[in-house]
Amino acid sequence: MILAGDVGGTKVDLALYDFINGKLTVTRGKIYRAKEYAGLEVIVKEFLGSDKVTAACFGVPGPVRDGRLRLTNLPWTLDSRELAAGLVIDHVFLINDLEANGYGIAELSDGQILTLSEGDPTQTGNRALIAAGTGLGQCFLVWNGHYHTPYPSEGGHVDYGPRNEDEIDLLRFLKQKYNGRVSYERVISGMGLTNIYEFLREVRGVDEPAWLAQRIAAVPDPNAVITELALAAKSEICEKALDMFVSAYGAEAGNLALKVLSVGGIYIGGGIAPRIVEKLKDGTFMKAFTDKGRLSQLLINMPVRIILEPHAAQLGAAAYAEAKAAELSGISTRAASVKS
Repeated sequence: MILAGDVGGTKVDLALYDFINGKLTVTRGKIYRAKEYAGLEVIVKEFLGSDKVTAACFGVPGPVRDGRLRLTNLPWTLDSRELAAGLVIDHVFLINDLEANGYGIAELSDGQILTLSEGDPTQTGNRALIAAGTGLGQCFLVWNGHYHTPYPSEGGHVDYGPRNEDEIDLLRFLKQKYNGRVSYERVISGMGLTNIYEFLREVRGVDEPAWLAQRIAAVPDPNAVITELALAAKSEICEKALDMFVSAYGAEAGNLALKVLSVGGIYIGGGIAPRIVEKLKDGTFMKAFTDKGRLSQLLINMPVRIILEPHAAQLGAAAYAEAKAAELSGISTRAASVKS
C-alpha cells in the first residue's frame, strides 16, 4: 500500500492507496486537525496503526529543499529522512502541494474535470495549474515530448498588478491594510475575497445591510456567506466582490499561461473553483483570461479546465510515491496490479 497526504496549515488529509489494474484506489482515509498535534509523524503513526506501507509522499505548502521544509502556518519542520526513520517506511517523499496536484491531473477521469473553454484541443505542449484556496498556488507542467512533468512555483506571491481604476484603488487599500507590499495571494484566495468585500464597503461605499453585517459577524469564515449570497444574487456587495475576484483570477491565470506558454491547456484547481463553477461559466473569468492585447488569440486557443476532484493533490502524491519508489527499488506496485 501507498500512504499519501495533503498537508495544510489547518488540516492533514491522509489516505492509504492500493492499485487495481493500474488505477489508484483509496483503501481508507482520515482528516486531522493539524494544530492539535506536535508534528506530522505523530499524526501518521496514529493513522497507520498496524498497517504497513511501501512508500509515502506528502504534498506540503511551500518550497521543499533537499527533502526538507519549514511550514509557515505551523511550528513544524519536516524532513523526509527523519520521517522515513521514525515511521519505518523505506521511501518517504516531500513535494510541493501544487506539484502534487500537478501529478494528480494524470490520475483524474473525465468526470472529475470540467472544461470551461475548449480552445484548440489539438495543441500539444506545456500546461499550467493555478489554484486559489487558503492561498494561491501555481505550478508549471512541462511537456518533454512524451509526458508532462510538474514543477513547483511560488508565483502566487509575486507583486499584484492592478488592471483598472477599481483594482488600482484596491491595491492602495491593501497596501495600507498590510503596511506595504501586496501579492496576488492577497487578492486571489480566501483572504482575497474578504479583502475585496471590505474594499467595496469601506472605499467604494457599497451598502452593507445590517442583516448582512450580522450574518458575516456570526461566522468564522465570511467567504462562505459572500459566495452564497453572490451566487444567489441576493446581495449587491457580495455580487460585486465575487465579480472582482473572478476577474482578477482570470487575469492572473492568463498571466501564468503566457509565462509558461501553456498551449496544452491551463487547469484551475484549489478549493474555491468547484464552489463557484456557475460564476466561472458566466464569461467573467474567460474575458479577463483572454484580455492580453496582441496575444489574445494565443490565450483563446488554450483549453481551460476546472479540477472538480477535491483529492487531486492526494492522488498525485500517491502516484509520485509509487513511481519514485519503483524507480529506486525496481519494483512497481502499479505495474504488478495490471492484469495481463
